[in-house]
Amino acid sequence: MSAATRRQALFGGLCLCCLPTLGRTAESFSMDEVAPGIFIRRGPDAEASPENNDAIANIGFIVGRDGVLVTESGGSLADGQWLRAEIAKRTDKPVKYVMLTHVHPDHVFGAAAFKADNPTFVGHAALRGALDARGEFYRKRLADILGEERAGTVVYPTLEVKDGAEIDLGDRKLTLTAHGTAHTNCDLSMLDSGSGLLFPADLLFVGRIPSLDGSLIGWLKEIERLKSMGATDAVPGHGPTRVKFAPAIGDLARYLTTMRDETRKAVAADTPIETAVTTIAQGEKDQWALFDTYNGRNVTQAYQELEWE
Repeated sequence: MSAATRRQALFGGLCLCCLPTLGRTAESFSMDEVAPGIFIRRGPDAEASPENNDAIANIGFIVGRDGVLVTESGGSLADGQWLRAEIAKRTDKPVKYVMLTHVHPDHVFGAAAFKADNPTFVGHAALRGALDARGEFYRKRLADILGEERAGTVVYPTLEVKDGAEIDLGDRKLTLTAHGTAHTNCDLSMLDSGSGLLFPADLLFVGRIPSLDGSLIGWLKEIERLKSMGATDAVPGHGPTRVKFAPAIGDLARYLTTMRDETRKAVAADTPIETAVTTIAQGEKDQWALFDTYNGRNVTQAYQELEWE
């Protein structure tokens, strides 16, 4: 592994969703009504490209009696504008809340499309610091791929959740949980009382390989926390728009546990990190889309964390 490749692996979290590859075009997207009043678009298992406007995450909205909550804003200004138009097709109720579930660009750069609605932008208490550290870097990378006019701007939360919070849309309440460092250091999940659906954002990947940009041990811990919430179905950050929670979180836990156990063995055996990134968790290769793009980065992150246990 070259020094440049090692650096790319090391800073994989900073490059998330910024490797141009072709996926579905933005024009091909549609919304699924996964429960009454809840509309979700599935993002493709791809990376940001001019063709898809970084519309690669599962995004959508919840219509309540008193207004609309956006579950994810999208991966660019253009993606957010697409979502805003989809909302307008289905309701004229005001957009009152926009969730910023974590720092990664495919989940927050659509937020600028909702500024005119003057909503409450909701994020983890650590999100502001993460955006300060990475936001402009992400914006420039996105502008390089999509162009300035489609990329969007950094939008900060106006409601910061430190532990938990509740949002009332009139006929349904949403319970928010600020998680410890896991996928990132600023993951926010949401449980909808109306449907019973859990919205774990990128704490749950289905089919697409998870991206480790926080803490491996922390993520496994937060998986147990998600399980304790009692949801039977979930809307993952990536994958099908609605899934059975138990088997989906089981697949994720299996991958992360495999990475933890094999990384610990590699550390104990003084296996060089250059070797580790090509050998650890290879048994999972056929289970995940984009495995070759992210597994090496995940191993690098895990190795750095676990070698100091």
